[in-house]
Amino acid sequence: MIESTIHRHNAGIDPAMHLWGWEIPTYLFLGGLVAGLMIIAGVRLVAMRPRERQALVCCTIGPLVGLALLSLGMLALFLDLEHKSHVWRLYLTFRPTSPMSWGSWILLLVYPALAANAIAHLPEAIPALAKRIPVLVTWSDFILGRSRLVLAIGFVNIVLGISLGIYTGILLSTMGARPLWSSAVLGPLFLFSGLSTAAALLHGILVLTQPAGERPGFADFLLSALARLSESRPLDHKVAPTLAAADNSFLTIELALLGLLLVGHLTSTQVHRQAAALLLTGPYAAVFWVFVVGLGILVPLTLQTLELGHRIRHTLAPALLVLGGGFALRVILVAAGQASHWASAAN
Repeated sequence: MIESTIHRHNAGIDPAMHLWGWEIPTYLFLGGLVAGLMIIAGVRLVAMRPRERQALVCCTIGPLVGLALLSLGMLALFLDLEHKSHVWRLYLTFRPTSPMSWGSWILLLVYPALAANAIAHLPEAIPALAKRIPVLVTWSDFILGRSRLVLAIGFVNIVLGISLGIYTGILLSTMGARPLWSSAVLGPLFLFSGLSTAAALLHGILVLTQPAGERPGFADFLLSALARLSESRPLDHKVAPTLAAADNSFLTIELALLGLLLVGHLTSTQVHRQAAALLLTGPYAAVFWVFVVGLGILVPLTLQTLELGHRIRHTLAPALLVLGGGFALRVILVAAGQASHWASAAN
């Protein structure tokens, strides 16, 4: 981030400079979502029997979607670069003290880890693809026939997922020039927000593929298209309540971490209190309370609690709200963080 520095600090004459646009929040959101998919897939792969059918949505569909989403996130990050032709230089060196250097190498390792997790159950998840590419069956049998390799792939996905999820928050928290970002809570906050969005996405996929008569009417067309693509049996939906319960846990932890972030700023210096006020009562307050806290956390938490209590049926609403709230969290923190600065203490 290159920024002009002046000494007048008059908000009416020198308004706050926003140097990061939509690309960075998009990258942070997709990176956190992929991190959550990796952790869930890794845990599922380690904890289950190798060919358990419940693995398909978590350990195959999730990683395949993750590969696509990560590529979109990398594209957004690439578009934000000032000197795009020099991006290859990141992989000619490794700097232990640079979060961006860590992130570059983590992102490079995520691709093979996700691919290995997806290939393990790919023939069962998408038989049509396996028929066209027989080598996928050979690779799947090779992986599932070696329990230690299965465990290794699972643990690698968990470790890389945690690293990627925390990194998306550390990337901001290391920039001490922005008081709102100056908190060790950002790493865990982004990690659990990513886990929440990942669980919501997988839960939404299960809702779309649940048996006829139970799924929402508008999902019929999407389900029929998926069935033609995979030529497989309907996905096992016993895991759906588990994902909803896990998402509730992640949302609760995310809300607690968000509270800790704000309390930490409110009990710190004047400039940190002013940074927190941007979210609580300032220009970003309405969006923060409505889209992040309300629609992004409290409403889906309530809906999923009712679903788990069998008071309402499982729908796409909580998944869409959680995904929207996760994206709104990144947009708000990136925008408000750039608006916060130490010069405000002099006013």
